[in-house]
Amino acid sequence: MNKQEIINNVSILLQEIPTSMEIVKDDANREKRFNYLAKYMVEKAIEKDALIVSEDGKGIAILFRTNSKDKNFWKDLVQDIKLAINVTGIKKGLKAMKVQEYVKAQRPKEGDYLYCWFWGIISDARGSDDAKTAYHMKNRFMEISQALQLPIYAETRIRRISIAYQRYGFEMFNEWDHPSGDKMYFLRYFPPPKEN
Repeated sequence: MNKQEIINNVSILLQEIPTSMEIVKDDANREKRFNYLAKYMVEKAIEKDALIVSEDGKGIAILFRTNSKDKNFWKDLVQDIKLAINVTGIKKGLKAMKVQEYVKAQRPKEGDYLYCWFWGIISDARGSDDAKTAYHMKNRFMEISQALQLPIYAETRIRRISIAYQRYGFEMFNEWDHPSGDKMYFLRYFPPPKEN
């Protein structure tokens, strides 16, 4: 699967996520704005060796290794001026930064961890028959987590996604009343110790 196809799939998936639906400026260029955001995310994931794509290309995740002192990652993520101009607009960008402060405060203050920035599965690969895509990706996350002996942190505003994470062995450790009026669920996974 080539990079452009991955970007196209991420762009489609972003249009189902409440947070990206809120932050992407709603105007005649909305489609282009989603594409710009998707390209930004995929390129950042490739640069940080964080892109995970399922065998069928329908599942895409971005799993960063980071820590609270990794200022470059977060600075780039939140303060990219081009992102504000091309995606959010200044007003929505500032609002998103405020929410991000709370979200980031839920993650570890010390040590490295894995952060699931994005995980989506194209709609025709979802459901009971084809749930293998999500299942295989979950296994890949857990293999990485166990090999590195690092926890995984994630959050979502979609309740059914939070339940899926929990079914996959994540624990929900915080539930927050998001400023938009819905809930945000914070989840983490601790790998079992490596066997000698």
